[in-house]
Amino acid sequence: MDEVDFLVIGSGSGLDVANAAANQGQSVAVVEKGPLGGTCLNRGCIPSKHLLYHADVLETVERAGEFHVEATVEDVDFSEIVQKVNEEVQDDAASIRQGLRSSPHHDLFEGEGRFVDDRTVEIVSGEDEGARIRAETVLIAAGTRPAIPDVDGIDDVDYLTSTEALQLETPPEHLVIVGGGYIAAELGHFFGTFGSDVTIVGRRPNLLPEADQEVAEAFTDRYAERFTVHTGHAATGVSETDGTVTVEAHPYEYGPAGGLSEDDAVTATGDELLVAAGRRPNTDLLDLDATGVDTDDRGFVETDEYLRTTAEGVWALGDIVGEHLLKHSANHEAQAVARNLFGDELQAVDYTAMPFAVFASPEVAGVGARKEELEAAGREYATRTYRYEDTARGSAMQAEGFVKAIIDLDGQILGCHVIGPDASNLIQEVVVAMKAGSGSVQDIRESVHIHPALSEVVQRAFSGQFTRGGHAH
Repeated sequence: MDEVDFLVIGSGSGLDVANAAANQGQSVAVVEKGPLGGTCLNRGCIPSKHLLYHADVLETVERAGEFHVEATVEDVDFSEIVQKVNEEVQDDAASIRQGLRSSPHHDLFEGEGRFVDDRTVEIVSGEDEGARIRAETVLIAAGTRPAIPDVDGIDDVDYLTSTEALQLETPPEHLVIVGGGYIAAELGHFFGTFGSDVTIVGRRPNLLPEADQEVAEAFTDRYAERFTVHTGHAATGVSETDGTVTVEAHPYEYGPAGGLSEDDAVTATGDELLVAAGRRPNTDLLDLDATGVDTDDRGFVETDEYLRTTAEGVWALGDIVGEHLLKHSANHEAQAVARNLFGDELQAVDYTAMPFAVFASPEVAGVGARKEELEAAGREYATRTYRYEDTARGSAMQAEGFVKAIIDLDGQILGCHVIGPDASNLIQEVVVAMKAGSGSVQDIRESVHIHPALSEVVQRAFSGQFTRGGHAH
């Protein structure tokens, strides 16, 4: 049995903590069953955003006529685009692997790791099958994988998840997507821009249901102009005949009193089916029953505010803890774990002002509270919305979209939600104001904004007259 000071399961953001341990002079073991670098590098944000930028370029060229610029697309080498992106990802993963293999401070164990007890892991398959590693400190950072909904016939058809979709070298003629979240939105944009007819079947009333409701409604309307969109419908059956996949969906009313209706079913057919129905934690693959590590009712690892699990000496971070399934959140948590392991005193993870972004067309981003949450909590608030096209730069871009600012009655920023070009960049000003500034509306109002930059839409959203809403208990 190998004995080390620190062991991490997963090679995404957990590697940051492993490196911190190595820098402290500790012996380190890394267990990884797949390509090095974790979900983000291999199956998530890195390849998807590389591919999506190609779609953005094509969309820009196709819009040139709106600006009286004659431009045509002579050819698109789709397979070369996909191959090049995936080759870059594979090279990066190989580079991480080589670095770990050659490091005198890290031992890499390639294969699927499962717990034998709280701090002992056995490699049950893969290159290092049979190896056992015991550590003084263990970090669970094993991530998530695509969730497959319980739909009749799903096991009898060939379907894609985001993993396979990112490797398709020919766009489908007609892509049917089950799911209405950010993966459906981003991949729908990607394949739709490159010529696929896209049908989206989503159970919630709007696409991007975790976004601000007004933003989600606007986004759904925009997508309904581009694609066939069936929101408020749950997929109930899937079948495949001669390469054609058919999805049957029934109306679904979301909420405690809602449910599935047998009336007015819709059907969608295509040559490819993408299942984009969320993510599930990989805890079921780790034999946690052999440990004192508890999970919640969704299967995510339970941690305290410092990211310690219920087992002594075992920590967890990233998607597998289920707080925010975002790479930047996992990186933030990695910094917290390293600080708590090697710092002078424990500090709780601060999730204040955790932003998100959806790299679709239009882009969506948000941070902080949504109006719906504040109303449900009985809190008073005020909102102000400002449209892109009412700024000089937004008008020049012929941009559609808006920034929605939410503050409390004392002028503290509670949240901000954006739909439109560069939303993922515009939201960052608000994140900094909430996190590093005073958190007051004055931080944005009184900061000088370059004219006529697009950032003026944020400044103006936080200036002028707000509309009061909500109520106190």
